[in-house]
Amino acid sequence: MRTKKILFGLFVTLSSYAAVAQQEEVSITSLLQEMVDREAIARFPQSNFRLKQESSYNRASQSPEDSVGWFINHDYNSSDEDHNFIRIEENEGQQEWVLMDQKGPGAIVRTWMPFMKANQPDTDIQIKIYLDGSDRPVLEGNMLGLFDGTGEIPYPLAHQSLRSAVSFYPIPYAKSCKITTTAQPFFYQFTYRAYDKGTAVKTFSSVDFEKSMPLAQEVGEQLLNPESPMAGQQVNMVKTLNTGVEKGVKLPKGNAAIRSLSVKLGDYSNPEVTRTVVLKIEFDGEETVWCPIGDFFGSGIGLNPVQGWYNTVDKDGTMTTRWVMPYKKSAKISVFNLSAVPVEVELKAIVGDWQWDDASMYFNAAWRGQYPVLTRPFSDWNYVTLKGRGVYVGDALTVMNPVKKWWGEGDEKIWVDGEDFPSIFGTGTEDYYGYSWGGRSTNFYEHPFHAQPSCHVYNKLNRKKGEEKNTQGYSTETRSRALDTMPFGSSLQLDMEVWSWTDCEMGYTVGMYWYGDRQTSSNRTQDEDEVLNIPPLPEGFLGQLGEGE
Repeated sequence: MRTKKILFGLFVTLSSYAAVAQQEEVSITSLLQEMVDREAIARFPQSNFRLKQESSYNRASQSPEDSVGWFINHDYNSSDEDHNFIRIEENEGQQEWVLMDQKGPGAIVRTWMPFMKANQPDTDIQIKIYLDGSDRPVLEGNMLGLFDGTGEIPYPLAHQSLRSAVSFYPIPYAKSCKITTTAQPFFYQFTYRAYDKGTAVKTFSSVDFEKSMPLAQEVGEQLLNPESPMAGQQVNMVKTLNTGVEKGVKLPKGNAAIRSLSVKLGDYSNPEVTRTVVLKIEFDGEETVWCPIGDFFGSGIGLNPVQGWYNTVDKDGTMTTRWVMPYKKSAKISVFNLSAVPVEVELKAIVGDWQWDDASMYFNAAWRGQYPVLTRPFSDWNYVTLKGRGVYVGDALTVMNPVKKWWGEGDEKIWVDGEDFPSIFGTGTEDYYGYSWGGRSTNFYEHPFHAQPSCHVYNKLNRKKGEEKNTQGYSTETRSRALDTMPFGSSLQLDMEVWSWTDCEMGYTVGMYWYGDRQTSSNRTQDEDEVLNIPPLPEGFLGQLGEGE
């Protein structure tokens, strides 16, 4: 009997390796192509991986049971006593600080490095990336210049965000990856895919880097100039919705997918309209999307124009999403008016073909809002907890900060598939959304994968008075994922620390997007009362929201 079990186990193992062998080899080219493949994100990844991260999070944060250590904010290195990195080693007489040291096949898919000081966009620190056990770095350069779009990695795959350098250029490796710096680092994040053992990966090389440059340039152009698909059947709805009224439109039956969805609301003079009008979508008889319009499209409260790879908000009020949303038999899009006044709605969807298979997943979008959110004691605010199989792909956070001091020190903490400790532990809310020095980085910015479309109202209303910038008022931060999507096999929990420098009452709202099987569930519910519970502006604020900078 034992022999049969061993043979069966060997058969399963060999079958698994055979399945892996049939998959496409992971390479710079395949990853660049995947970055702009909107269909791929709607299927569970064939080359199975889990997203993980190395960061300078405070090593004193070891357990949620430790209410002090879990919320320590010292997630950086500034003195010899700081050890928020792996180790120090010597290489040819020079010390190097090891920030990442991973074994197994993988790919770096996002790097984030902040300015050393708020207004110091340069440094003499060098960064080195060693792959597959080599004692020579395959990639090295200035710690900021390598990742800010001014060096070898072209914009927008690498770019200078607000007081930080961010890169999405993929760096695959077959066996291992070690990253070091020539001096003690400050903050850092390296987000990477950890592939299953046996996954075929072609390790990054300078030769392949040069060969792939034309493709990288082409991908960059696509990211900066996203086009909505025109092929397919167009479905339209133009309605005036009275208070409490919901209207919808059915989509073509059979295997199909929404390729593009645009919504335009009639009156933005009331900025709350983007909060109090809700988008609803059901696929194959089950509702998977329930989210206020502004949070779904990344505009936040009011009309805040911004362009990303998946979502675009135009100045004329047209909001467009390009997430691919497949279904087997039927689908319906509805708009629900919770506001106190009638709202005109124009809706247009492009529906194209889709071949449903075992890897296909349904698109989901949900929402959570809460006011007030107490900043003391420090706490973790749950975006969403998911059960089942799926892929988490993005979110849009809107906060109301009633005070002038910075609100966004809180770290993201993400558990996948029942982990004892989060495999992604960040260094600040602003870092999660691709910028740094948040108390001073209050300007509008946009990038294909993250943005700050809604700037702090205080800046606009008080600039003429000569008052210094601060972070009081509303702001919106968005992040959509391409190569840094987060697959999960059984569960995912995403928490964000509420960590303000002031004891106050904030407002938090977030729209979240993920793909999942029919059985995949979330802890988010349809909360109409909270949709209408809009945090008030701080005392003394006048004028309208939603007009950007």
